[in-house]
Amino acid sequence: MSTVPVATWSLEQTSPADLLPAAAPEGDVRIVRAEVCSPEFSRFLYTAVGGDIRWTDRLGWNYARWQEQLDRPGAETWVAYDRGTPAGYVELNPQDDGVVEIILFGLIPAFRGRRIGGHLLSYGAARAWDLAERWPERTPTKRVWLHTCSKDGEFAMDNYQRRGFRLFDTKVELEPEVATPGFWPGA
Repeated sequence: MSTVPVATWSLEQTSPADLLPAAAPEGDVRIVRAEVCSPEFSRFLYTAVGGDIRWTDRLGWNYARWQEQLDRPGAETWVAYDRGTPAGYVELNPQDDGVVEIILFGLIPAFRGRRIGGHLLSYGAARAWDLAERWPERTPTKRVWLHTCSKDGEFAMDNYQRRGFRLFDTKVELEPEVATPGFWPGA
């Protein structure tokens, strides 16, 4: 199996004041928290957003593993809808000591380039900062971080930096070259 170099960049905000919100896109775009844990819906979002950019880490998860991920106290999924249709999502992963990771973020390909991504990222980062207001047992957020890599969309890094995220680490590793899985197997 051949390998390819993959650069991974880690970015952070250390204060809510770091967030530079994007303007809301025109039209009927709404962002709603998925409050019912649904492995089926989460897997749909994961494959719909990541199928063309080689998101493969969770493809082998069984139902119980998806449920475990969603059931963690403070874990949240926020979904952007364009006129009632899911357009993308952001998944928040609470960690210890007031740290929240934006573990997944992206748009379904048909919704890219419509100015939804900056708005969704802004909204997701703001929800990371106020997570403890919805989960009182959580420590108030002191840091929000995320990572992106050279396999992600071409505008990902620019979007993160425009929202006020600062680079704090870069790694380059060889990874097995993986075919783009697509949304449907064999598509």
